[in-house]
Order: sequence, then C-alpha cells, then structure tokens
Amino acid sequence: MKVILLNDVKGSGKKGEIVNVADGYARNFLLPKKLAQLATNQAINELDNAKKSIQHKKDEELKKAKEQSKILDGKSVKLIAKSGEKGRLFGSITSKEVADEINRVYNVLIDKKKISIGSDIKSLGTYECNIKLYNGVNAKIFVNVCNG
Repeated sequence: MKVILLNDVKGSGKKGEIVNVADGYARNFLLPKKLAQLATNQAINELDNAKKSIQHKKDEELKKAKEQSKILDGKSVKLIAKSGEKGRLFGSITSKEVADEINRVYNVLIDKKKISIGSDIKSLGTYECNIKLYNGVNAKIFVNVCNG
C-alpha cells in the first residue's frame, strides 16, 4: 500500500516521502496513529504543492540574504561607549548593540544571534564581526568603538 508519511517513521522513511508498506502495517499502525495518509492523487498533488511552496520560501530567503550581504559586507558601524583609563570600557559591547546600530545605519534588520564577535569588545578600537545571514551567506562588518 502506498502512503505519504506525515512524520519520520523509523524503518519506513522520513516526513513527506511516499513509501510502499505492508497493508496491515499501514491500516493497523501508520494510519490510526496519524503517522501517514493514503497516497491518493489529491494527496500527492498537495504534497508536491507544499514542497514547491517551501522551496520558494527558501529561495526568497536566500535572495534576501544575498542582498543584505551586498549591503553590509566590508562596511563599518561606529559605537560610542564610555571608557576609563587606557581605553577600557565600562562594561562591554554586545551583539545586540551591534545589531541595533546596523539596523539604524543601514536599515537592515539582523538578529543578534546571527552576529559572531571574535572576542569580547571591552576596549576602544576596531573589531571584526561575522554575520551569518543564511546557510552559506555571510557578511563581514567592522565595529569601531569610540570614546563617548
């Protein structure tokens, strides 16, 4: 019997696959537990449409990430912080502050979790930050910390 798996099923396949299983296994286990549905023409068409929709969303996200990368790559942002003797900051600069400044200056909304700062920013100077915009799409930005 042909069924479409609605969840990953160990030994049968992954979610979204069309598999051939024994009739009893499908009727007594997969279908009652809502792990699968019968592979009718309508169900197969819905599955294809859902896969196309997901692929379209991924393509749009990749396109947006590449555009953001072109805007940000190699650019710099300036953050002003209070510092004491020898340029040590009172506290440190966080990725949230960097993300907020990027949004303010370049009008690009970045999640703070996607920004990786090589080392803690605890003194004045210029630091390099990597931003992971999408799988395989990164941007490098420089953070210039000045005395305020």
